[in-house]
Amino acid sequence: MSGHTRIKTKVAILISGRGSNMRTLIQAANDPAYPAEIIGVFSNRADAAGLDHAKQQGIQTAVISHKDFDSREAFCEALDSTLEAWGTELICLAGYMRIHSDAFAQKWVGKMLNIHPSLLPSFKGLNPQQQALDAGVRISGATVHEVTPELDAGRPVLHGVVPVLDSDDAERLGARILKVEHQIYPIALKQYIENSGNNDVAAADKAQFIWPQ
Repeated sequence: MSGHTRIKTKVAILISGRGSNMRTLIQAANDPAYPAEIIGVFSNRADAAGLDHAKQQGIQTAVISHKDFDSREAFCEALDSTLEAWGTELICLAGYMRIHSDAFAQKWVGKMLNIHPSLLPSFKGLNPQQQALDAGVRISGATVHEVTPELDAGRPVLHGVVPVLDSDDAERLGARILKVEHQIYPIALKQYIENSGNNDVAAADKAQFIWPQ
């Protein structure tokens, strides 16, 4: 049987809060056919609720507070040491509320994904749901994208589309987008891992759109 066992990509998840997207990735990775193994969950906050869920799933966790460091660079070096000790091959940010140092982001280019609640490249940065409403767009959604030193500027991997309703405020729109995030992040991670061994660069470089029902 050993000849048929697929080697799974070792994925670390970074969170700062409840870790709802983390939960969907852990659940997906429980499927023996899924190409990722969640090897660790890291948080910059000891009170992040997602840490308890990870521990219940038997996944190792680590907490390092950014407040214990004099600089972003020093904190990211400590984070990097933890990830290296785990044997991390790919990072997924899931509600992780820290901006990386340029050196850290550059080191992990092509090996780090994030999910953002807008259809990137539109509405980068903070409060993208309100940005979408202020712009009067009729569709919004979520984007899984590669992380680069420039904020929210990495190549999109997968978009999930949500209609913007006349009755929406930022909270209502954000809640519907979050449901789509939970749907597309496991799909995007699977596709990203499978495409990383794909010699067809053009196919791997095209972001797809999903219109969840």
